Amino acid sequence: MLWLLVVCAVVLLTLYCYTKLQYKRFCQYASLPQVTPSLALGHLKIVDHFIRTGKPNGHPVDLAFQALNEALGRPPLMFVDFRPVGPAMVIVRSHEVAEQVCKTHRQFPHSLPKVPHVYSHLAHVTGPTSILGADGDKWKQLRRRFNAGFAPQYLITFLPQIIEKSFTFLRNLDHFAATGCSFPLLSVTGNLTFDIITSVTMDVDFGAQDLNQRNEFPRIYNELCETYAKEQMDLPWFFTPFTEWKRRRLAKRVKKTLTSVIRDAWANRKEQDAKSRTILFLSLGDNVTTLTQRVIDEACDQLNTFLLAGHDTSSIMLSWLFYELSRTPHAMAALRNELDNLFGSDTNPSVVREKLLSGKGQDLLNRMTYTAAAIKEILRLWPPAGTARITKPGAGLKVQTSMGEYNLEGVNVYNCAFMIQRDPEVYGETANDFVPERWLRNENGDPGAEPIPSSAWRPFERGPRNCIGQEMAFLEARVVIALTARRYDFVKNGLGEFEFDSAGRPILDEKNRYKVESEVYPVSLHVRLRLS
Repeated sequence: MLWLLVVCAVVLLTLYCYTKLQYKRFCQYASLPQVTPSLALGHLKIVDHFIRTGKPNGHPVDLAFQALNEALGRPPLMFVDFRPVGPAMVIVRSHEVAEQVCKTHRQFPHSLPKVPHVYSHLAHVTGPTSILGADGDKWKQLRRRFNAGFAPQYLITFLPQIIEKSFTFLRNLDHFAATGCSFPLLSVTGNLTFDIITSVTMDVDFGAQDLNQRNEFPRIYNELCETYAKEQMDLPWFFTPFTEWKRRRLAKRVKKTLTSVIRDAWANRKEQDAKSRTILFLSLGDNVTTLTQRVIDEACDQLNTFLLAGHDTSSIMLSWLFYELSRTPHAMAALRNELDNLFGSDTNPSVVREKLLSGKGQDLLNRMTYTAAAIKEILRLWPPAGTARITKPGAGLKVQTSMGEYNLEGVNVYNCAFMIQRDPEVYGETANDFVPERWLRNENGDPGAEPIPSSAWRPFERGPRNCIGQEMAFLEARVVIALTARRYDFVKNGLGEFEFDSAGRPILDEKNRYKVESEVYPVSLHVRLRLS
C-alpha cells in the first residue's frame, strides 16, 4: 500500500511540475514578442545558436540578441527566457522604450533598481558596496558624494596629468613606428587610460605604459578584468569554478595594493585634503576621523569601480576611433583640418601641449567640434555597455510601444545600447556606418537632416543613473586625439586590413571608405604605425 502512495505522490508531483513549467514557458509572458521557447531550456538553445553562428570575437550576447530580434521582425522589445540558468529578460531595441525604463517611477524615485546578480557577478572587480550596484538612498548618497569630483570645471584641472601620460603614449607609439612591428592597439590604449585614471583618482603612477619594466599592479588588474572579457555569458560561479578561484585570488592582490595606497594617502594627508575632491578622498566618505577596516573596504570598492569604468571605456573607444578614422579618409582629413585650424600647422605634440596648457586650453578643446562628433559616433557604434534593471510583480510597470502596451512586471529589462544605437528607423541606411557628420548636421539644425532623438544615443545611459564619468571620457579622448591624430597613420594588420590595388594603394568603396579583406569586429586591433 505504501509503494502505491509513493507512486501516486511522484505522479502528482511530476504532473504539478510539468503544469507549472508549461505555464512559465508558454503562458506567463506569452503577450511579449518572442520565438517559441523549448519546454526544458527556454531560449537558451536558440541564443546559443546565434552566439555560435555570429561574427567572430564580437560581443557575443548583444550580437545574438540583434540576430534574434531581426528574426522576429525587429519588434521594439522581445522576451528571452534563460531560466533556470539565468533570469527571464526583456531585451529593449527601441530608444523610446528604453527612455521609459530609465525614467523615474512612483515606486522608484531614482529609476528602476539594477539587477543584483549582474553586479554580484562583478563583485571581484568592483566590490560589494560599489556605486555601480547600489540602489535607493544608498546610491543617492554615493552619487551626491562623487558628483563634486566630476564637475567639468574640476576635471579640467587634471589636464596637465592627462597630457603627461599622453606623452608617454606618444613615446611608445614612436617606438612602434620606428621598429615597424605590429602591436595590439587595445593593450597600448588600455595602458594609457590606466595611467590616466590612476593618476586622476589616486595621484599614483603605476607605470602601466613602461615597456621595459611594467609595474605588477596593472598586470594583475588587467588579468582580473580579462577573466570577465573572455566570458560569453554571465554564468553562475559553479559552472566555472576555476575562473571563480582565479578571480578571488587576483581580487585579493588588487585589494592589497589599493589598501596600501589608501593607508599611505591617509598617513600623508594634509589639512587641506579634508576638502579634497579626488576620488580617493571622496571614497573615504564624509567626516571620517578614523581609518577603520570598513572605511578601507568601501573605499577600495569605489576605487575599483572608477578604475574599471575609467580605463576600460576610454581604451576601447580610442582603439575603435583610430581604426575607423584610418579606414575613412575623408573623416581623418576633416579631423586633421580642424586640428590645423585650432592648433596651427605645426603638428609637433610639444606645440599642441603648450597651447593646451595655456589659458585657452579649455576653449580649444571645446572648439574641437568635429573631433567631438567622431568620438560621439564611435560611442554610438561601439557602446561600452547597456544597462539591466529589475522589476517586481505588482510594480505596475507598463511601457507604450508602436505595437501596443506591454506589462514588464517580474522580468529583468536590458536596454541593449548596441541595438538601440544602430536602429535604422533612427539612423537610416547608414546605421552601421561611421558618419561623424550626422552629429554636426543634427546639432546645427540642418533643415535637410532628420533630427536624431537624444534618447537614441545612450552609451553612458540616461536618466538619474547615467554614467558619472562621461565628461572625463570626452576630455581625455579629445586630448589624446589632438596630440596623435596628425602624427601617425594607423595601418591595420590581419582581420580588418585594407584591400590594395596593383599599385599598392588602398581601394575606396562606394561609401568612400577603404575596402577591407574581412570585417573586423573585436577590439583586439593589431596595427602597424607610420609617422605622418
